[in-house]
Amino acid sequence: MTCVSRCRQGRRSRSVTSSNGRSRRAIRPSCARGAAASARELTALLDGGPARTVRVPVPRLTERGSTGAARAAPGWTYPPARVGVTLDRMRLRGTACAAAGLLLALATGCTGGAEDGAPAPSPAPARTTSESPRATPTPTPADPVSLPALMQREHTGSGLRLGDVLDRNSAYTRYAVTYEANGLTISGIMNIPEGKGPFPALVLAHGYIDPDVYFSGQGMPREQDRLARAGHVVLHTDYRNHARSDKDPDNDVNLRLGYTEDVIGAALALRNSGRPEIDGDRIGLFGRSMGGGVVYNTLVVAPGLFDAAVAYAPVSARPQENIDHFQRPDGDPLVAKIEEKHGTPDQDPAFWRGVSPLTYADRVSEPLLIQHGTADDTCPLTWSREAAAAFGEAGKDVELRTVPGEGHTFGPRWAAEMDVTEAFLARHLR
Repeated sequence: MTCVSRCRQGRRSRSVTSSNGRSRRAIRPSCARGAAASARELTALLDGGPARTVRVPVPRLTERGSTGAARAAPGWTYPPARVGVTLDRMRLRGTACAAAGLLLALATGCTGGAEDGAPAPSPAPARTTSESPRATPTPTPADPVSLPALMQREHTGSGLRLGDVLDRNSAYTRYAVTYEANGLTISGIMNIPEGKGPFPALVLAHGYIDPDVYFSGQGMPREQDRLARAGHVVLHTDYRNHARSDKDPDNDVNLRLGYTEDVIGAALALRNSGRPEIDGDRIGLFGRSMGGGVVYNTLVVAPGLFDAAVAYAPVSARPQENIDHFQRPDGDPLVAKIEEKHGTPDQDPAFWRGVSPLTYADRVSEPLLIQHGTADDTCPLTWSREAAAAFGEAGKDVELRTVPGEGHTFGPRWAAEMDVTEAFLARHLR
């Protein structure tokens, strides 16, 4: 019997915020020209793509037993005006038009109409004051090695290129690929199903493998094959410093946050590709082990970029726990370099909060499925329980499936759990 923790989201309520950070000015119907300008501004704001912030009631986390295409133009970036959880354009367009009409009507009443002929009143003289203008406070910049810094960055992903055919069978063709992510060339493999597309796409984020021995596409061969046979375009990213990808010498000491950029870039490259086989409006994310941690980071850095996410046997959402569990016991010299640069959690707790996705759980907008075996002695199940609880308390749509007897790599129950994974993806990538 598989134990399932569910945190179900009800109907999502949304609030509109300005994507460029500008506050909306109060509109005063003092003259037709001013009202018309304000009406145009409101219409442009609502039609031009402000992000939507999801606000939902906090649900109750329970456990129960279970048996069981408008394509973006090249150069698309995150966060652009229209990224995030997209707005209902028709409804907002109607709201904007109604607001614009009301403003113009108020302006006409205020001026007496164009046929009135009365001269416009002279503007009142400006009041003089000896008071000095107040300076706008400058926001504190985010630590460059932090999730907030990634949130503030304009991410780019483009240039998806298919290279050599690595394999071809009756279900799909496997290609070597490269794409650009924030200025770096990242390699990977892509499986494209046979048949008429476009197909929904998945980005796969693999677990830790020593880059010195890693080869392109390594880490998730079963998932790559099965998901392609199920009708998904599968892009397995190698990450920077792996296989044929560009090098980033600071990535390890900076807690490998660059892998999050590579995953974001992969999604943008898929949307940007213009390839007829790829449905850029239906993209999911699937990570295992270390890649599960990359999934968490991506969901808080780029909410709304993906439509759904899955994490298999993920690492801790607290980087210091991963260091203590994996690296410190082995005497990894990287630990000393990390703590010399960033301090320990006791020395600089603010830094370590800033690299944990749990700190920003309220930003997540995608449904998340976490699958974890109870016999996992590589990544303790308590890590997934903590993450699921944090996302659930933030009101997010998260489901934790605990699989009795399964270890880190999933063995006897892998096929059954992939049935669950595929059903989850089918619901959210329709």
